[in-house]
Amino acid sequence: MSRDLRPPVDILHYEIVQEQASALGRMGRALEQTLVRLREFDAAHAHAEMPASLQPARRKLVAEAGQALWMFVVQREASGLRDSRHIMRTYNVPAEVQRCMGLAPAPSKRT
Repeated sequence: MSRDLRPPVDILHYEIVQEQASALGRMGRALEQTLVRLREFDAAHAHAEMPASLQPARRKLVAEAGQALWMFVVQREASGLRDSRHIMRTYNVPAEVQRCMGLAPAPSKRT
């Protein structure tokens, strides 16, 4: 029977750091997925000007990517990683996604 002789505070700190790392990974993967969906949409509609009927769908993808970027940046900052320029370069985040980072989604209109 092995017994952990570390102080309880050290054990708790280790668990917290593990969860922070796990959350950071989840947020990074979520950002990657939203950026892939946006890029695929753009690639599928790049051959011509985008019809007005598709613009709301694209705006929604940009907003989702902006939200995922915001969540990732906040998680990184909570972990002590303050410089987000690395994220923007590594994930090749479009400027329009960066501009909508942290914006609250518009409330849905009910008729």
